[in-house]
Amino acid sequence: MNILGLNAFHGDASAAVLRDGQLVAALEEERLNRIKHWAGLPLLAAKACLEGAQPDHIAISRDPKAHLTDKLLRAALRPHQWLNLTSRAANSVRIAQVSELLAADGIVPREARQVHFVEHHRAHLASAFFASAFEEAAVISIDGFGDFSSVMWAWGKAIR
Repeated sequence: MNILGLNAFHGDASAAVLRDGQLVAALEEERLNRIKHWAGLPLLAAKACLEGAQPDHIAISRDPKAHLTDKLLRAALRPHQWLNLTSRAANSVRIAQVSELLAADGIVPREARQVHFVEHHRAHLASAFFASAFEEAAVISIDGFGDFSSVMWAWGKAIR
């Protein structure tokens, strides 16, 4: 099984491929397009990581619906920042269209693929645990404010 993981429309956009639970490739888009801290859709990195293979699943390391109530409440209480929200809304729309954008660039076929929008910190936890050799482990993500949260911890347990 090939899983294409994407950090898209966020700083340091990148792609990675897990094949049957093993990390086989990971690459930041800036290494190919030569734009430092690039924050778009990592099409070149995805192609390079897949090397012509087709992904069975695509995991996007952002979920626009995560903590939506908290995001809306925060926005409602700060009308002076409403103009800034247009770029965030546009970013969420682009994230929701990743599957179509990948198909348009020929990275995945047009027929439906399983696309998973993974909350930012869950994506960190999953990428650390599932690519490890551990059967069970405590995992923690301490990061910026991705998907309206800065810390998450969990107990990872292999599914066999």
